[in-house]
Amino acid sequence: MTRRALVVAHRTRPEAVEARDLVLRELAAAGVEPIIATDDSTAGNLPDFEMAIVLGGDGTILRAAELTRERGVPMLGVNLGHIGFLAEIEPDNVPAAVQRLTTGEYEVEERSTLEVRVLAPDGMRSQNWALNEATMEKTDAATMIEVIVEVDGRPLSTFGTDGLVLATPTGSTAHAFSGGGPVVWPDVDGLIVVPLAAHALFARPLVVGRSSTVAVEVLARSASDAMLVCDGRRRIAMPAGSRVEVQRSTLPVRLARLSPSPFTTRLVSKFGLSVEGWRGGARYVPGGPS
Repeated sequence: MTRRALVVAHRTRPEAVEARDLVLRELAAAGVEPIIATDDSTAGNLPDFEMAIVLGGDGTILRAAELTRERGVPMLGVNLGHIGFLAEIEPDNVPAAVQRLTTGEYEVEERSTLEVRVLAPDGMRSQNWALNEATMEKTDAATMIEVIVEVDGRPLSTFGTDGLVLATPTGSTAHAFSGGGPVVWPDVDGLIVVPLAAHALFARPLVVGRSSTVAVEVLARSASDAMLVCDGRRRIAMPAGSRVEVQRSTLPVRLARLSPSPFTTRLVSKFGLSVEGWRGGARYVPGGPS
């Protein structure tokens, strides 16, 4: 049986092209046939593959997730971007990483995704999904959108806002973080709601449970229509009177991890946080010496 690996690379960065060529050589040495993703590639028009290698930043990894999620295939991210929260390795580790991936020397980390449903005023329904977030944005720069937020079938608050981010824990360090939301560890089963520049007394970021459904309606009186953007890639128009419902999906995205490390370590590394003065190791033992 032919073994195949999907290769997804940033289209314009020279370093991505160079890294892609290196990956192709390593795959050939391992006896694995590469499938190079193009702009026209979809989850449905690709042949079977058992692994994916992604060369770029988080945007490229989000693109690759569109091709791997439905197949349940793990993807290994090589960071060629600025932060690369979803990436696993740096470019100088590519040869060893490809070897370990092709020999199965990795663990799989599942990241939860969002199921997104939009109901338009004319009754038309749209369905989508997100690994990072679904962001509702105003379409008129001069006005706000008027929305009402609902949690588990009950209204919570009405307010005017520039937008609203509905994020996974994975997406908590992306758009939601930029909007003032909390950093949420990936193993927390929750959904994050972050209003953007809201005009309201109660419009704070929320974290709801894994079984909750969050709905946001663009009120009919809203002076601006809205646009819903999933992972910065897939757009759904939301004219006044529209409703979006978001809940945790049963279909995750699978990441290949070569060196599983605590999320704290990844957070410190990616954000360049200072940990000067940390001693570590000391633990309080009840009944022990004082």
